[in-house]
Amino acid sequence: MGVLALKINKKGTIMAKNITIYTTNTCASCAMVKKWLGAKGHSYDEVNIDNEPHRQAEALAVSGALTVPVTVVTKEDDSQEVVIGLNLARLAPALA
Repeated sequence: MGVLALKINKKGTIMAKNITIYTTNTCASCAMVKKWLGAKGHSYDEVNIDNEPHRQAEALAVSGALTVPVTVVTKEDDSQEVVIGLNLARLAPALA
């Protein structure tokens, strides 16, 4: 039997282990989310659907939306929280 080790923050919530942002080249909100994450010290993987159009369906499947940015926060327990658009009020607690 294996042991599952989770990173828990001081508030007792499970921390993020991976952040993926779906973006486009001309999306100002995408740039703002990336800048905000960088300022907070978070690393992330970017999927630019202008450069990788075959991954647009992936963004739609995870979000149900045809807009960017789509930020997917995968937690240490492999649960996911999806934040659509420039919504720092939802993104900040998702990363806590």
